[in-house]
Amino acid sequence: MGTRTGHAVGHDELAALKLLALEGALGERATVTCAGLADRLDASNQTASRRLQRLEDAGLLDREILGDGQLVAITEDGEHALQREYADYRRIFERDVGVSLSGVVTSGMGEGRHYITLSGYMEQFESRLGYAPFAGTLNLDLDEESVRARARMDAIDPIPIDGWEGEDRTYGPAFCWPAVLETPEGERYAESHVIAPERTHHGADQLEVIAPERLRDVLDLEDGDHVTVHVENDGEGEES
Repeated sequence: MGTRTGHAVGHDELAALKLLALEGALGERATVTCAGLADRLDASNQTASRRLQRLEDAGLLDREILGDGQLVAITEDGEHALQREYADYRRIFERDVGVSLSGVVTSGMGEGRHYITLSGYMEQFESRLGYAPFAGTLNLDLDEESVRARARMDAIDPIPIDGWEGEDRTYGPAFCWPAVLETPEGERYAESHVIAPERTHHGADQLEVIAPERLRDVLDLEDGDHVTVHVENDGEGEES
């Protein structure tokens, strides 16, 4: 998912962030004043100033102080925070909400094959996912829109895979989300899961999928082929 920030923000700061997005600060810079923001928030100028400062400290907002106001722009982390809020509201007002992510198939570095086959993980896959995954992951490079939308997965409860200790090292936990894969030709594969280790060197533009079969063979995929992954809220395979 998106990078977590070192400074926590609360609902008040997120409300200010939403107003800044409505003022045009998402994707480009917008000019705001503390007085104008305070009026929208029904708060004092000092309160508005503190919320802007906290958003900046948390890495959710970039600011440039001007003589007659401030130039502000919502950062990538700020957009991820808004995406998560959006996903939460969808869960409240809509049913069986998921998120669809699109990307192209790419070759991984082979690490998935090693880790998936370790007994400490495999036993949990079998008991919690209901199958023993193929020894390897399908790797996708997500498109720009999907990188932004990925933060919505935070509103979908994952299936936890616990960390465990081997003879010579400790292995970290991971999270799995039920998913349906779909090709541009309309072929679908339902029994799969997006997997995300708690610690990974992959960026937000990388997605890994596991399944009981080799997905490249089942869906006749090669590097560069487009795939859409529908991450499900209820695990029943319905498209979001």
